[in-house]
Amino acid sequence: MKISQQKNEEVSAGNVYVMTHSFFSDVIRIGCTTENPQEYVKSLSAKTPGEYSLVFSLQCSNPCKVKKRIQTHLNAQEYVKEFYQVPANVAERLLKRETLVIPTLNAI
Repeated sequence: MKISQQKNEEVSAGNVYVMTHSFFSDVIRIGCTTENPQEYVKSLSAKTPGEYSLVFSLQCSNPCKVKKRIQTHLNAQEYVKEFYQVPANVAERLLKRETLVIPTLNAI
């Protein structure tokens, strides 16, 4: 099962990711997927002009809920749906912080 536009928040395990695109140096994309994040980045890059690059990913429980909480924190910096104009390291820190609240698969 693949999740790209997270309509299904009932996914119990997967990956939350932060990625960038070669056309937008100051914009990141935050999402979740049940796929291997590296493979997901490759499949997205194959479908669009330019290249996506994975900045950070974390395997966790309830990845869509984690993603949604991070997006709530970044709401003011929203560029376009799932894309935010924030430094990637800020999103990475938020992701790590949220997984302290919502357990990662490694912690189970």
